[in-house]
Amino acid sequence: MTNHTTSAAPATPDHSGPRMHWAELAPDVFKAMIALDAAARKGIDPALVALVQIRASQLNHCAFCLDMHTKDARKAGETEERIYLLNAWEEATGFYTEKEQAALALTEAVTVLTDGFVPDAVYARAAAHFDDTELAHLIATITTINAWNRFGVTTRRTPGQV
Repeated sequence: MTNHTTSAAPATPDHSGPRMHWAELAPDVFKAMIALDAAARKGIDPALVALVQIRASQLNHCAFCLDMHTKDARKAGETEERIYLLNAWEEATGFYTEKEQAALALTEAVTVLTDGFVPDAVYARAAAHFDDTELAHLIATITTINAWNRFGVTTRRTPGQV
């Protein structure tokens, strides 16, 4: 019997464009996400929101969201240096306030969830810098950007898309 298989390597997936335009296919979900995003960030400093969105997007490898939120951060007056150092914020503590560091630690804990929970120390650190309402909105903001990241990564939204 002759083996008719080839030794050619499997085709490389095409990452040049999106898999689908989910917002067009599920417009009610998209509208609900827009409303959730707006509600989540109420009362939180827009500069802090940008840092949280960028950091979660870094962790989730969402190129679309990284592109969008770094541009938004720059427009809001964020410095290039702080944007560049965000991936190593723990080593660059002098560039971020204690409050920002607490929010970034919480962002990482909520985003990664490798141990299946957010450590008490991380939560307490954030709770020391945010009142209950602010903390609730911060958690909602972190959760929302994670949802956006998952839509973006799953559907392969590419930077620069509208």
